[in-house]
Amino acid sequence: MKILSKYKLLSLIILGAAMASCDDYLDKQPPSYVVPEDYYRAEDQIEACANKFYTDLLPSHGGQYGTFSSDGNTDNQAFRGSDGKYAVGQWKVGLDNSNWSWTAIRDLNYQLKTILSRYENNEISGNEKNIRHYIGELYFFRAYRYFSMLRTWGDLPIVTEPLPDNESILVEANKRMPRNEVARFILKDLDTAISYMSENFENRHTRISVDVALLVKSRVALFEGSWLTNFKDTPFVPNGEGWPGKTKDYNADYQFPTGSLDDEAKFFFAEAAMAAETVAEKYKGSLSQNTGVIPQSATDPENPYFKLFGNTDMSGFKEVLLWREYSNPLGIKNAVETAVQRNNYACGLTRSMVESFLMEDGKPIYASHNGYSFSDATLAEVKAHRDPRLVIFLKEPGQKNCFLNMSVRTGDMYVENEEYPDITNGADDKLYTTGYAIRKGGTFDRAMAGNHIGWTASITFRATEALLNYIEAQYMLTGTLGTGHTLEYWRTIREKAGFQGDAADPMTTINATDISKEKLDWGAYTAGILLNDPILYNIRRERRCELMAEGLRWMDLTRWRSLDQLKTERYHVEGFHLWNTPMQSWYSFTEKDYNGSSSAKVSSPALSEYLRPYQKNMESGNLFRDGYTWHMAHYLNPLPIRQFQLTSSDYSSVELSPLYQNPYWPTVPDLPALQ
Repeated sequence: MKILSKYKLLSLIILGAAMASCDDYLDKQPPSYVVPEDYYRAEDQIEACANKFYTDLLPSHGGQYGTFSSDGNTDNQAFRGSDGKYAVGQWKVGLDNSNWSWTAIRDLNYQLKTILSRYENNEISGNEKNIRHYIGELYFFRAYRYFSMLRTWGDLPIVTEPLPDNESILVEANKRMPRNEVARFILKDLDTAISYMSENFENRHTRISVDVALLVKSRVALFEGSWLTNFKDTPFVPNGEGWPGKTKDYNADYQFPTGSLDDEAKFFFAEAAMAAETVAEKYKGSLSQNTGVIPQSATDPENPYFKLFGNTDMSGFKEVLLWREYSNPLGIKNAVETAVQRNNYACGLTRSMVESFLMEDGKPIYASHNGYSFSDATLAEVKAHRDPRLVIFLKEPGQKNCFLNMSVRTGDMYVENEEYPDITNGADDKLYTTGYAIRKGGTFDRAMAGNHIGWTASITFRATEALLNYIEAQYMLTGTLGTGHTLEYWRTIREKAGFQGDAADPMTTINATDISKEKLDWGAYTAGILLNDPILYNIRRERRCELMAEGLRWMDLTRWRSLDQLKTERYHVEGFHLWNTPMQSWYSFTEKDYNGSSSAKVSSPALSEYLRPYQKNMESGNLFRDGYTWHMAHYLNPLPIRQFQLTSSDYSSVELSPLYQNPYWPTVPDLPALQ
C-alpha cells in the first residue's frame, strides 16, 4: 500500500473525498473533479446537479416512522434504548469522526465555481430563468449544509472555493471562524440564493423556493441569536470566558461586527423577524384548520389539519412550502402508515410532552377549570378537554386506525383498532415504549399498511414555523407582546389549532402559568435555571406543541441551553400513568415483572406510578437506571484528533494546529468530556 502524503490527507479534511484504499485514492482524482468538458453547459445538467442535494441533505421518511420520530431522545419522544450523550463517560473524543465531513461543501463549491463561470460567459444553454433558479438552489444547499455543521460544531472554517491539493492552502483553510461569522455567511448565502431564484417558479411545492429560503433564514438567525444570548459569558460564544478561539492568533483580537455580543444577538433576532414576517404575511390566511375531530369512518368529514400530515399529495396545502413525494408505481416507499397503525415503531411520546399540552380552555393542566379537571387515569381521560391537537393525534384504545381500502390484502400490517398499548413486547414493530403513541402522519389506509409499502408524503418545510419564529424573535428583540404581529400570529396559530374564544388568547395561558409546575419540560429551563418569564416559556410551549414530532426539538433545546439542569438533577423519562389506575388492569403483572432484573417487563411502582422505560432493568449494566445526566461539552461535538494531527506542523503536537477543540473536550482520543 502506498503511503499517503500529508497534503493528500489534508484534502480529505476539506474536500471530503471518499477513499476505499490508499492505492485507489492515489491513482485517481476525486470523482467530483472528473467531469467532461461539455458538462455544466445545459439547463438540464444544472438541474441535475441541484437535484442530487434534495436527496442528500433534506430530511425524508427514512427509517420506520420517518420524520415523525425525529424528536426521539429528547423530552418529547423516547426510543426503546436511549442516547449515550445522557450517560456518564459514554461519548468520547474520536481519532476520526465521520460527522466531520466536508463532502457536500466540496461538491457544492466546485459546482458553483464552474457553473457561475460558464453562466457569466453565456456558456449554458436553456431557459435563463430556470438556470438562475437552479444556481439559487445550490447556494441554498450550501447554506443548509453549513447550518447543520454550525449546530454540530459551532466555529467552522468558511470555505467557498474548491481547494487544490496544496498543503499550505489546506492548512490555511482549516482556520475556524467565530460561530456568528459562520451564521452571517449562511445568511449571505441564503440572500444570494433568493436573488437568483424566481418568486413563482414552477413546481413551487417540490423545489426550493424564495419562501423556503426565507423560512430557513429565519430559522438560522433565530438559532444564532438564541445561542449568543443563552450562552453569554461561556466558552461557547466568541470572546466568552474561556473561548478556545482566543488561543489562536487569527481569532485573538476578534471583535463583533456590531460592537458587542448583545448587539450581535439583536442583529440575528432582527434578521429572523424580518425573514419570518415576509413568509408569515403571505401564508397566515392559508393555514389548515383543526376541527378537533378524528375521522373514524370513510364517510366522516375530513379534518384538514390532520390530513395535512397524513397525505400522499401535499400540493393542495398552500402552507406546505416544500414536500417530498413517494410513489407506489415507482417503488419509492416508506413505513409511516404501518408505524401509525401500530406503535410508532417503539418511538413513544413522553409524559412531559403530553402534559405540556393545554386544556381546551387554554390553561395548563394544573390550573383551575370550569366544571372539569385533568386526569390521566385512562388514555381517554388524558385527551378529555385538551388541546385539540392532542385530541386528534394521541392514540386511544377503541379508536379505529384503519378503515379505508380494507379489501387490499397487501396491507397486512394494519391494526383496525387496539384494546390497549403493548408495553412489554420485544419487537420494535409492537412495543409501546412509553404507553403513549401518536397518529401524526396517519391516513387510515390499509393499502399502505405493510412492510415499507406506503407512500405517505413527507413535509420538509411548512409556513407555520415562520409565525412561530417571528413570535420568538420579536419578543427577544422587544421584551413585549405589544409590537408588530406577535399577538396576531400567536392567536392565528391557536385558532387554526382548534382553540376557540378566550382559549385562543395567549394571555389566558400566560396568566394561568406557574413555571414551578412545568419542571418536566426541558424548555422551561435556560442555563440550569427555571425561567421567570411566563411569556417566554409559553412561546416555547406553543412551539413545542405545534411542531411535535417534526424534528426541531433538539435544535430548540440546544439554542435555549435547556439541558444544564441535568448536571445536578437526574431526569427520568416517563410515559403513561401505569400503576394504581384502571390501565394497570390491562396487564397481569406479577412481582417478577417489575423486580428490576434484566428480564423485567416494566418499571417498579416503587420508583414511580408512571412507566419509566429506562428503569425496567435496574442492574448495573443499564446506563440510564439512575436517570439522564448531562455534560456541558455535549452541546457541541468534539473535533476528531486526526484533524489536529494533519494540520499541525508537527504531527505529534495538536497544539501546533490552526484548529482548536470545542469547550470541555480533551485533545486526546478515547477520552470523555472534561465537564
